[in-house]
Amino acid sequence: MPNRQKQVLFCSAGLLSLCCALSAAVVTGLPYWLRGVVLCRTGAELVNATGAELDQFLGELSYGLFHGERVKQCGLGGRPSRFSFFPDLLGGIPVGLHVTIVFLCSVVVLFSSVASGFFFFNAFGRPYETLQGPMGLYLWTCVCATSCLVLILFASEVKIHRLSELISNFREENFVFQTHSERYDRCFWIFFLILILHGLNLVLIRLTGIQFPFQGKKDVELSGGAADLMY
Repeated sequence: MPNRQKQVLFCSAGLLSLCCALSAAVVTGLPYWLRGVVLCRTGAELVNATGAELDQFLGELSYGLFHGERVKQCGLGGRPSRFSFFPDLLGGIPVGLHVTIVFLCSVVVLFSSVASGFFFFNAFGRPYETLQGPMGLYLWTCVCATSCLVLILFASEVKIHRLSELISNFREENFVFQTHSERYDRCFWIFFLILILHGLNLVLIRLTGIQFPFQGKKDVELSGGAADLMY
């Protein structure tokens, strides 16, 4: 492939990685990862509410990885409040899992930036055949695929550990809340888009004619083995 086409492909991949790094850095701190509706079960059972009457006991909840807000509805009007995971909710959430998610988000930001720099370096520089060259491009891009782990772990924290209910019932003495409905918000889906863009970068690397690591060595070994059989 001509050098000009390689430069265009590498620059495109570098810009995509840079966009991924900036997007991941922004959405990690925003409180728009999940939006849900929480039912005040205690209040609803006290008045035996059914149908449209349940609307008086349905509050809203939205949060991200660091902070969020909720509106508590227990039949007496909404009471909005804000909360932070650190340090307010440390005693009521799976701390290890949550910290792991935040750490992996920082990994995505860091290595997306590194991958962007290496793409531009390969576009305009003369890289060695080491981590600065083709193997490095595949390595840093694959490390950025930890965004998949971010999505899986956050989904498990929400669904398996019932994060929304843990937040709603934290330090509640008089009322019991349960999740009525919930959906992933824009930041979650932006992280999913980041994962797709890193997959697209792998395709762009392959379009430049660079083989996947160790693929060339295997081909050489196979051809060498076939030659040995002939003699």
